[in-house]
Amino acid sequence: MFSLSQKWSWISFFLAEPKSVTMPPPGVCLNIMEARQKKEGYGSPDNPEKFLNQDYQQLKQYCLIQGVRYIDEMFLPDRNSIGEGILSPSDMDRVVWLRPSKIAPNPAFVVDGLSRFDLGQGLIGNCWFLASIGALTFQEKILGQVVPLEQTFEENYCGLFHFRFWRFGSWVDVIIDDKLPTINGRLIFVHSKDQNEFWPALMEKAYAKVCGSYTDMNAGTPAEAMMDFTGGVHMCIQLSDPPQNLWELMYRASQSKTLMGCGTFQGETSDNNVLLNGLVQGHAYTVTGVKQLMSREKLVELVRLWNPWGKGEWKGDWSDRSSLWKTVSTEDREMCLSVVDDGEFWMTLKDFCTFYSNLDICSLCPDFLDGNHSSHWKSSLHEGRWVAGTTAGGCMNNQDSFWTNPQYQVRIDGEHSEKHGDKNMLVSLMQKPHKRNRRLVQNLHIGFSVFKVTGQNKSQMGKFPASFFSNNKPVVQSKSYMNAREVMEMMSLEPGEYLIVPSTFKPNETASFILTILSKAETHGYENSGDHKHEPVGKLKNVSNVQDDENKKKLFHQHSDKYEEVDAEQLQRLLNDRILKGDLKFGGFSLDACRSMVALMDTSITGKLNGEEFLHLWKKVVTYTDIFFLTDVSRTGTLSLSELRNAFMASGMSVSDDMLNLMAVRYSDSTRHITLESFISLILRWDCMCKIFKELSDGKAMSLRASEWMYISMYT
Repeated sequence: MFSLSQKWSWISFFLAEPKSVTMPPPGVCLNIMEARQKKEGYGSPDNPEKFLNQDYQQLKQYCLIQGVRYIDEMFLPDRNSIGEGILSPSDMDRVVWLRPSKIAPNPAFVVDGLSRFDLGQGLIGNCWFLASIGALTFQEKILGQVVPLEQTFEENYCGLFHFRFWRFGSWVDVIIDDKLPTINGRLIFVHSKDQNEFWPALMEKAYAKVCGSYTDMNAGTPAEAMMDFTGGVHMCIQLSDPPQNLWELMYRASQSKTLMGCGTFQGETSDNNVLLNGLVQGHAYTVTGVKQLMSREKLVELVRLWNPWGKGEWKGDWSDRSSLWKTVSTEDREMCLSVVDDGEFWMTLKDFCTFYSNLDICSLCPDFLDGNHSSHWKSSLHEGRWVAGTTAGGCMNNQDSFWTNPQYQVRIDGEHSEKHGDKNMLVSLMQKPHKRNRRLVQNLHIGFSVFKVTGQNKSQMGKFPASFFSNNKPVVQSKSYMNAREVMEMMSLEPGEYLIVPSTFKPNETASFILTILSKAETHGYENSGDHKHEPVGKLKNVSNVQDDENKKKLFHQHSDKYEEVDAEQLQRLLNDRILKGDLKFGGFSLDACRSMVALMDTSITGKLNGEEFLHLWKKVVTYTDIFFLTDVSRTGTLSLSELRNAFMASGMSVSDDMLNLMAVRYSDSTRHITLESFISLILRWDCMCKIFKELSDGKAMSLRASEWMYISMYT
């Protein structure tokens, strides 16, 4: 046994050059690094991210060389990893974490292949997860991506295993140790019916680590885990209002690389009560097959389902002991019927739609939707944020703020099929939580609207203003705003320009999201908040300042030193006591803010401003002050974050949603408002940094030596 933290200095020496323990880089740097890594394929199926920065190969190499068994300090075998509320205190005290060699005589990762019938549910209410694993066992390629099958308890065994899941836009490689929770030597959670087989228990532990704990896996829908197994397309069908081609859709899905799951209606309580017909209320099932049979000279459409409990079956028509099986051919009966209480059964499509609430289909590719494998769907993924006060405008009921939501412009090329019901685009909107523990995530009500862009609106640069949404109705909307992890909609759109606006139902709700667009036709999409042209916010007069240049120079000479320069302390007195006296309501400029202003305007790098530099700064300060009061329509003496956006428009500067959100975090106070002092500091810095980039770049990218980068960053 070993403690990883006790060995970490050795690992640093062994795996890399010796390093001192350092803090991670700032978040803005991490975001840039992540974006660059994704462009280079990091987070793809072939190059998954290292979950919690744990490297499977490095840790395994260390364990093998040291001859130790791995213990995962990021998911320790203790009560915290189990979580609260799933076990009674007395049972929790009886839990012993054992490796498979202490549980079974001949432990193996897989015994005689992987099958849905391997699984047995434990004490957690995670039937949704088991139902998804059951579906996964039908798709060898997808299963191999999630479950690396070369793992073993024999050669190079060190108690370390890994699994791969898709999590909110990226594939992650999750490592675990193989210590499993037991009571009296028996596994208390998911287990295999063969006591020597451990892939189900280990996979559950890896997913529990991703969710935060075993308790965090309690309650869910198959769609959630199926998405995490495929990273592909999710389609949800409400069976109370199924599409006319439901049978054809399910048949094509069964012939493609898809996972299908479903759920029964919830009863009056959250309990999984077994009904008289054999079905379990509020329970997840796996769709394991579809079949058409001839019975009494009529074609019957059947759906095969599997209960992840591994027992308990439907007792109605076409159940295992139904007399209707006598009405089909011997060949069909032998092919389909298995009179065993293994949790799997058949029922008609009609009964399926009657007794189940929804069907979830997850696929690597949506080709199954039309059965046309020659037309490859194209996909694009966009990550964004709603930030209270800047980009969280709420739904269309909020006419003044809806336009501030993130906007994505899409151009669809090619020809449009006039075939009835032919869908050529799928839009998915998924919330991306920032909390690791799944049970702490509170989904907001989310949805999206799609608008056609025609006529003169095609020349619009940057975000579409409020007037566009007042004069144009959406051509497609998500059916309703749902507090779900994901909402999606299939649609049929003609070639042309479109605008997709994702939003929360209520304004000023902060959250991250992933917008995925899949299209049959060639589609070009981009986030369009890089403002270039907007409706005028107000007319700013060309201010020539109250005092003429001679008076300004006179004031400067009165306060400058013998070299006719002012330093940060002198600038502070000038700004607070003379130039902006009466306008500053929140204590005036700090000395640090004035040091920053001097550095931004100081062309000679003396730490002081000469007369010309001072006058240049003065004019900017007066101009920005006028902009501040022009856009402070609420007359509070501060700018709200929506007013900040207007202030940038009035200044003629372009700023993206991401940058606006960053400014809100950096410069606003606890009430999400920006004072005049903060606004002037912010816009001076923005103007200066834009000029630096313009002078030192080729217009797209900038290359600096380390000394040059430090030279700029340490003074500006």
